[in-house]
Amino acid sequence: MTETAEPRVSRTRILADLTPLRISPDYRRLWFGNTVSWIGQGMTALAVSLQVYDITGSAFSVGLIGLCSLVPLVLLGLYSGAVADTVDRRKLGLVSATGSFLLSLVLAAVTFAGVQNVGLLYAVVALQAVCFALNSPARSSMIARMLPAEQLPAANALSAMTSTTGGLAGPMLGGLIVGWWGYKAAYTVDAVTFTASLYAMWRLPSMLPGRGEGEKAPKRASVLDGLRFLGTRPNLRMTFFSDLSAMVLAHPRALFPVVAVVWFGGDARTTGLLVAAPALGALLGSVFSGWLGRIHRHGLAVLVAVACWGGAIALFGLTRQLWPGLVLLALAGCADSVSMVFRNTMLQAAVPDEMRGRLQGVFIVVVAGGPRLGDLVAGTVADLTSPAVAVTGGGLACVLVVCLLGLRWRNFARYDARDPQP
Repeated sequence: MTETAEPRVSRTRILADLTPLRISPDYRRLWFGNTVSWIGQGMTALAVSLQVYDITGSAFSVGLIGLCSLVPLVLLGLYSGAVADTVDRRKLGLVSATGSFLLSLVLAAVTFAGVQNVGLLYAVVALQAVCFALNSPARSSMIARMLPAEQLPAANALSAMTSTTGGLAGPMLGGLIVGWWGYKAAYTVDAVTFTASLYAMWRLPSMLPGRGEGEKAPKRASVLDGLRFLGTRPNLRMTFFSDLSAMVLAHPRALFPVVAVVWFGGDARTTGLLVAAPALGALLGSVFSGWLGRIHRHGLAVLVAVACWGGAIALFGLTRQLWPGLVLLALAGCADSVSMVFRNTMLQAAVPDEMRGRLQGVFIVVVAGGPRLGDLVAGTVADLTSPAVAVTGGGLACVLVVCLLGLRWRNFARYDARDPQP
């Protein structure tokens, strides 16, 4: 009787699968620590932006914060993955988390001291990006060691919930704290929240890279070896190609200030709603992700999800009413969340442990650089034609390109999580 009841529960699951949190104390600590620290980082990101604007009164100076964060992520992404494939990943995660914690203390200390120096804020943001670039491949590579393969989609959905919640709740709390108590309080709270991440890393066991317990990782993992490995694994390459087709061709974020005014007759608040809609859709996609664990054709799911993203963006470019537009952006965000879960799962399940760090390093470069390149493409096309052509044309181009990619590498659609082939 129990055997027949269990599949029925699995088939009817709608909400996020919490099994990874129940069965793995290590993953549970890591997830909780990341959730708390992501919220703190979101608070600090907003506080730094507000403080730079208070000091300079320049929107351009605020924009430079993104550049200070992007450059270290792109430049160090591949190298940090190689480091994660060379050293104990638990120690690397602990050291990089400690670095982020100390940088939060620096922000609090200089603010308490009354120092008003934009260059110092830029330097701290850049160093925080360095710590994140080192921490992310180590943290992502460890998850596959903590859980069985069939629980990876659920774990990645929970991780997506963490980052999305941080991106939504962090800035909201940051704005409230800065408004009530000032920058000092925001930076202090961030430093305190980082202790959760430090505690999680401290409690983890040693995680040296390697296939088996008796095997040692090479003395120095080569970035080129990781790229050569990726060059001979078409299914893994397709996870990056599909994401780039969405982020480069159909990423209208840079046009939101324009379309908020021109299409919807709104203002800065309307722009805020447009920015928040995809994040809210991604969060809902994570919350209602229980069904993802029943999907075995991960490659096909990625193709469908990316096509849905492109289709929703194309339809958004045709609407001139705000609420239907927000719903379409939320649907796009939900599709992106589904794509991310399966792409991350493939990178964890189909990659040998000694290569996981380097592939996660490539993932950082694509995730950090793709949307920024998409901003450039959208802005350029809009200037040459119109925002409608840039948004709708980009969405349709995304659908076309991902369909062509699926036809070119047909085995990707046949990828089966029960027999992961890179």
